[in-house]
Amino acid sequence: MNLENLCNIASSCRSCPLHESKTHTVFGEGPEDARIMLIGEAPGKNEDETGRPFIGSSGKLLTDLISGAGLNRDDIYITSIVKCRPLNNRKPRKLEYTTCIDLYLKKQIEFINPDIIGLLGNSAIYALIGKNNIKQIHGNIYPVDGRKYMALFHPAAALYSRILLPQLVEDMIQLKKTAEF
Repeated sequence: MNLENLCNIASSCRSCPLHESKTHTVFGEGPEDARIMLIGEAPGKNEDETGRPFIGSSGKLLTDLISGAGLNRDDIYITSIVKCRPLNNRKPRKLEYTTCIDLYLKKQIEFINPDIIGLLGNSAIYALIGKNNIKQIHGNIYPVDGRKYMALFHPAAALYSRILLPQLVEDMIQLKKTAEF
């Protein structure tokens, strides 16, 4: 099994209710040897329409943040805790994200084997490392199961509250430094 096989399996997944309203599975994209992996909450409308992660307004800001840190988006693997868009952009339910994490995300992490995993927003942070309160923990690194996870604000948070933007910029630079570029 490889990442491409896993993506093909995910595209026909019926393990949770999210598949019922999706247009496309948004598995993730980026190089299989990426040193940095970014994980968000769930695909939105634009992502569902195209099958590509982080391409809407949050994705544009994420790309700008990556570039501002001296990185190239094409060098980073980007995905979400769930691969199908929740109806009306609601937060994924526990059954949905635990199913997707167990079936796909854990294997994606194994295949990519990144130096650092950036968790974008409270949902991804809670689902993968059991922490919450992003305002207190952003920028911190948490070792879990032999991997390094970094808590980051979701780019959408900075779209709603521009005051968070400088912190997101600083945290993205720290993420780069942690990956030892």
